Amino acid sequence: MGILLDMFCNSGGIHTMASLVLAYIRPSLFKFAFGLSYEYQTVKIADKISPERITLLLLAIFIHHFILFFFEYFRFDLIFTVLLRTLFSTLFTFIICLLTIYLIKPSNRR
Repeated sequence: MGILLDMFCNSGGIHTMASLVLAYIRPSLFKFAFGLSYEYQTVKIADKISPERITLLLLAIFIHHFILFFFEYFRFDLIFTVLLRTLFSTLFTFIICLLTIYLIKPSNRR
């Protein structure tokens, strides 16, 4: 998805790089959020919202946005701007993700 955004937005590969870094550190994020006892094949975000899943989602969104904005500005004197934009974008994206999860979550009605 990152490479498609870069191709159509002409952004120089920052979306692809942020997505690849997130994919590379994904196993470490799972171990941090779920502990050493997680089962790699059975973790589904849409199952049930728990503190572990919220931690995973928030960390992944924050890391992705930080890398994206850091390499968009690419200046150390704008680090506060990067952190501010990262924080606001993370909160907005997290709310959108939670709404999406609740909309597509299967109901237990029988």
